[in-house]
Amino acid sequence: MTIYSIVRIGSEYVVLADQQRVLKTASRRKAARLVTDAAELLDAQPVSPSPQTGAEPSTERDPSEIP
Repeated sequence: MTIYSIVRIGSEYVVLADQQRVLKTASRRKAARLVTDAAELLDAQPVSPSPQTGAEPSTERDPSEIP
C-alpha cells in the first residue's frame, strides 16, 4: 500500500509516495486532487495474481529447445 503525502518546499507543493518525490505543483489543491485521482485509479484496477507468486513451474518444454 502506497502512502501519499503533500509537503511544501519553498513556494511549491511536492507529492510524496512512500517518501519518494513524484510530483511538484504550485497549488496544494491541484496536488490533493491529483493524489485523489491517482488513488481512485489504482483502486479501480483489477487485482491479478503475478505469474511468479503461487504459480507452479511449467512442465512444458520450450519449442525452440532441441531435446
